[in-house]
Amino acid sequence: MRRNLRVAAYAVCVRDGQLLLARSPGPDGTPEWVLPGGGMEHGEDPYDTVRREVTEETGYHIEVTGLLGVDSHRVTVGRTDHHAVRFVYEGEITGGELRYEIDGSTDFAAWQPLEAVPGLNRIPLVDTALRLWRERPLHGRLEEPPLPNEMNKE
Repeated sequence: MRRNLRVAAYAVCVRDGQLLLARSPGPDGTPEWVLPGGGMEHGEDPYDTVRREVTEETGYHIEVTGLLGVDSHRVTVGRTDHHAVRFVYEGEITGGELRYEIDGSTDFAAWQPLEAVPGLNRIPLVDTALRLWRERPLHGRLEEPPLPNEMNKE
């Protein structure tokens, strides 16, 4: 089995009750909303990655105001074992102007009302990142919800 490791960094930028998102074509070509961010380049620090990626995908410059957590996701597709390690930072817009990425992995960027996010076609990392932002677990990892048969145990 082939192994594929991808390390990336993403930003949760919330302003006036809205979340900054970028739009990317999904695996089947259907557009889906993603957090601004992306893969680290060899030798790059994740802190620098998130700042670079937010600027590339949205036109904004950010100040990283905190590390919300690290998400690890693993999936096997065909004969490839994919493992994604994703640093999720909180960011504050400090400059730049909203624009769209040209010739990149995203084609559109926009502020979305937080209450509208559940109705958007989005990748699961958006929900994970928002939970990290809301819950702010001290250890930087979300607790898994209990299994249905464990809910009634005391």
